[in-house]
Amino acid sequence: MNAPLIFLPGWCLGRGPLQAAVDAVHGQILDIPGYRNAPLISDFSSAVDDLAAQLPNGSILCGWSLGAQIAIAIAARHPEKVGKLVLVAGTTSFIQRDGWPHAMPSEMLTEFATGVAADIEAMLPRFVGGFNRGDARSKAVTRELLELADPRPSTATLLTGLNWLRDVDLQSEARHIKAPTLLIHGGADPLMPVGAAEALAALIPQARLEVFDHCAHAPFISRPDDFLARLLAFVNESTV
Repeated sequence: MNAPLIFLPGWCLGRGPLQAAVDAVHGQILDIPGYRNAPLISDFSSAVDDLAAQLPNGSILCGWSLGAQIAIAIAARHPEKVGKLVLVAGTTSFIQRDGWPHAMPSEMLTEFATGVAADIEAMLPRFVGGFNRGDARSKAVTRELLELADPRPSTATLLTGLNWLRDVDLQSEARHIKAPTLLIHGGADPLMPVGAAEALAALIPQARLEVFDHCAHAPFISRPDDFLARLLAFVNESTV
């Protein structure tokens, strides 16, 4: 594997939950805007361009959840930057839209954002526990994610991410992704339904979908050995 393998974390939890998987494959983590020392960028397109500028050409880009949505945009808008694409619990639209039923109702996200603005520490265990419903190891995975989570970013950063999840729809852009793409998705993911992964895989020209049964939103925690095996097999495949 000569190309760098770079991971984009998801909303709120930061690097911590991904760190063991990243270390196991000798990868790197690129913080999304507002996390750790990365300045907050409120505009989604500007954030995508900023992250793309930090990637070497031909990178293997792996995004989880919100990070997967950003990775889709980078691969579509900056194709020279992405040699291979890995989307973990990915979707083109986090909320339901015309032609995209595989998501939560917008009202549910609005209610959640209101709770985050009021008290993120109270909302976070409910959020993480909720997206692990249906996982065969739901309680253990929830506990591990909360223990591994980074210190919380600013409320402005959290609300910016939720605004992106409310506003961004990448259905048309996904069709233009040129990179070979692997989608890894939990078959029991209540946050990003498996229907979203199936529809996304159908949009991307060179995509394949791996569904982990009895697994929810964090397959790298719930099924770490399977996750690493699938990831490394894809990364090491020849594209010739």
